[in-house]
Amino acid sequence: MPLTDTATRTAKPKAKPYKMFDGNGLFMIVTPTGGKWWRVKYRFDAKEKLLSVGTYPDTTLKQAREQRDAARALVAQGIDPSAQRVSEKATRHESAANSFEAIAREWVLIVGKTKTPEYTQRILRRMENDIFPAIGSKPIVDIKPAEVLKAVRKIESRGTFETAHRALGECGRVFRYAVSSQRAERDVTADLRGALQPVKPTHFAAMTEPKAVGELLRAIYDYQGSPPVAAALKIAPQVFVRPGELRRMEWEHINFDTKEWRYLVTKTQTEHIVPLSKQVIEILKELKRLTGHGHYVFPSQRAGGRPMSDNAILAAFRRMGIGKDEMSGHGFRAVARTILDEVLGVRPDLIEHQLAHAVKDANGRAYNRTSHLPERKKMMQQWADYLDTLRIGAEVVAIRA
Repeated sequence: MPLTDTATRTAKPKAKPYKMFDGNGLFMIVTPTGGKWWRVKYRFDAKEKLLSVGTYPDTTLKQAREQRDAARALVAQGIDPSAQRVSEKATRHESAANSFEAIAREWVLIVGKTKTPEYTQRILRRMENDIFPAIGSKPIVDIKPAEVLKAVRKIESRGTFETAHRALGECGRVFRYAVSSQRAERDVTADLRGALQPVKPTHFAAMTEPKAVGELLRAIYDYQGSPPVAAALKIAPQVFVRPGELRRMEWEHINFDTKEWRYLVTKTQTEHIVPLSKQVIEILKELKRLTGHGHYVFPSQRAGGRPMSDNAILAAFRRMGIGKDEMSGHGFRAVARTILDEVLGVRPDLIEHQLAHAVKDANGRAYNRTSHLPERKKMMQQWADYLDTLRIGAEVVAIRA
């Protein structure tokens, strides 16, 4: 007789495993520990075989019968249900390996070899928060442009237009990586050009009038925060590098004899030389007593072995009462570019080279890292001396109209 729901539910364990038959090859094995396993017996190529179709109560009697019927249908078509299951499992595994998320994580690992951990973590956060939930589990070859657009428009709907553009660009790089590794035919994000709202260009806040810069420098030198942050605030306007490069300054990259700081520019991964004025050297020597035993010049107070956070300088500005529309960590670059050119009359190519921008000679060849180093050393000392003049409050030349 066929099994009933009551019979399967009330079946009790015995000293040895026993079988309860339903019909057409389906039966249940009841184990001594109380387990109830569904099995289907069938013949294929003149051999008797068994197929597992779940456990009770997770798989009900009705569901077990449906799986039995499906297995018998495959046998009728000349297909071995067990072999079919192995094939489907392999296909699912292959699909998972070629999913957008799997390929994106591969790509991030490759990016991480040439970028900072913070950069790659920001990409992963964007992916994990907005992209993976939408398309992460899908095989990359099956993803349509409209699906990618729907994911990034969700970011756009929050008003974070620049982040939406970044996310779309990163998706495109994942697709192009998949193309290069022969797991996708093309970058479908190319079809989405112009689909997002354009980002209005913005400039980092900066004070470029000498008088205002003098007031800012006095506030910086009066700052009473932690020594590493206070030192970073004093050094930032003098070296005018990118904020992320400053906070990741390493002691091993500083040469006190040649008065130079050499590091890799994050944007181009090329070596850059920053001549250090006597003022900067003095600040660094003082700070070395506190942080010189570690890796970073400006270590994080909360996480040992890591540099200070990217918000440390901005938070210090806010505590000093300087608004985000007045000054930013990046703004020191604009201050230096403007005043060195318009007040101190320094050659623009020297300024651009010190800003780690691409500068070419008259023949169109890019200058190397040591180009015009003596002149740049002189410029950096001149700049530090001029900043001291502004801070002390001496009469200064205004920017010409």
